Amino acid sequence: MDAHEFKEAATATIDDIIAYFETLPARDVVSRVEPGYLRKLLPSSAPQEGEAWPAIQRDVEAKIMPGITHWSHPGFHAFFPCATSYPSILGELYSAALSGACFNWICSPAVTELETVVLDWLAQMLGLPPCFLSTGPTAGGGVIQGSASEAVLTAMVAARDKYLRETVPAHLEGDAREDAVMVKRSKMVALATTLTHSSAKKAALILGCRFRAIKVREEDGYALTKVGLTAALDECRAQGLEPFFLAVTLGTTDVCSVDDFAGVAEALDEHAPAGQPGEVWVHVDAAYAGAALVCPEVQESTRIELISRFHSFDMNMHKWLLVNFDASCFFVRDREWLVQALSVNQAVYGNKASDGGLVTDYREWQIPLGRRFRSLKIWFVLRSYGVKGLQEYIRRTIKMGEEFAEALRVRSDLFEIVTGPSFALTVFRLAAKSESASLEERNALTRNLYEKVNATGKIWLTSTELDGRFAIRLMTGVRTTEGEHIQTAVKTLVEVAEEVMRG
Repeated sequence: MDAHEFKEAATATIDDIIAYFETLPARDVVSRVEPGYLRKLLPSSAPQEGEAWPAIQRDVEAKIMPGITHWSHPGFHAFFPCATSYPSILGELYSAALSGACFNWICSPAVTELETVVLDWLAQMLGLPPCFLSTGPTAGGGVIQGSASEAVLTAMVAARDKYLRETVPAHLEGDAREDAVMVKRSKMVALATTLTHSSAKKAALILGCRFRAIKVREEDGYALTKVGLTAALDECRAQGLEPFFLAVTLGTTDVCSVDDFAGVAEALDEHAPAGQPGEVWVHVDAAYAGAALVCPEVQESTRIELISRFHSFDMNMHKWLLVNFDASCFFVRDREWLVQALSVNQAVYGNKASDGGLVTDYREWQIPLGRRFRSLKIWFVLRSYGVKGLQEYIRRTIKMGEEFAEALRVRSDLFEIVTGPSFALTVFRLAAKSESASLEERNALTRNLYEKVNATGKIWLTSTELDGRFAIRLMTGVRTTEGEHIQTAVKTLVEVAEEVMRG
């Protein structure tokens, strides 16, 4: 493909992308293909001769689109959003053209420096304490990771390294030190809650660490409290275990609950004061709901300033802030914690700027070596929408969630709201047909409602289970969703619920 052919193909592709977004409402939200469908449609081996672009392009619609579940569909109310926008797509295009591994500054200075700048912009927008800025008092800063799962693993690696440095006697060397480290590691435990994202447990599994989940309760809004954390810390101490890491959440996946940051800080200070050797590293997982911090009222309600006591924070712009996957923004209070844990040098990486300590090398802030120019799409989105545009988008989608919840309350004969609306998420179940209805009967009816609604193809919902209760999640954060689509969701739910209740 030469430059002329590329221009023609790119123009046709852009036209296809625009047409895709404009025709999304006419498509079913979820793919209906059977497993293995694509192998039946494609040749058993790659073509010997190159094919013309129009033939390849036709196969996108004919063979690929049937197997796509449309995360940007206005009827997509499942999981959380997987954002995209035209400015973000343009950033991805430039990033693909300027392809490079970009693991240190000299590989492309703009890649490193733009990332530092836009993540400082983002930290300021989110109301993060100054210690999380690259220009802050503790030399912290942000780095773009692939996902929140990657961020929590990175944080846990740094936490383990920091804890061992601080608690294994410094005078030990050689085999004696190695033995002491292994004994210490056998006692270390990572903590989270029963509603923390599974990535925390997976990170502990990867690192070979013990993991404990602290139960959260409905009466506490499914949030981790001082009482709950204190009890868990006391139990660990009684068992001879040493907590070194805690994942707290701003917006849990199941119900968008927010852990009690003030209570967590108090419990930890009573267990091991901040800044003392052996303190517990606290990582704030705000993968989805962290985007709402662009609104000052959310900063105030969540008391985000309290995380100055904590060690790291992560949110995904690729969920609710209009940047396409992947753009997980991970901030740390002191970059040296990452550098000391993750820096492995090789002669080929050497250059004057890096060797002289004059620049940031993000390879020392992450698990992989190579990295893409992801900050371009963040830069494009922040400049195209501005802070006010992003605030308007977040507030609009939150309002739709409130309107949906109100529509369910009007039909209390059919629905019971379990939690929310919170950060554009409402969790609900089918109302009891009678006062004598058992938990099993209500679960079965709610599951029937859930399956029948998803089978319509008009909307897509996901489910959860809270204290044995099967419940349905509906999220209103997708960029293309408007009020009319919420009305469609309500209408569909009411019609199917009435059918289920009659049956």
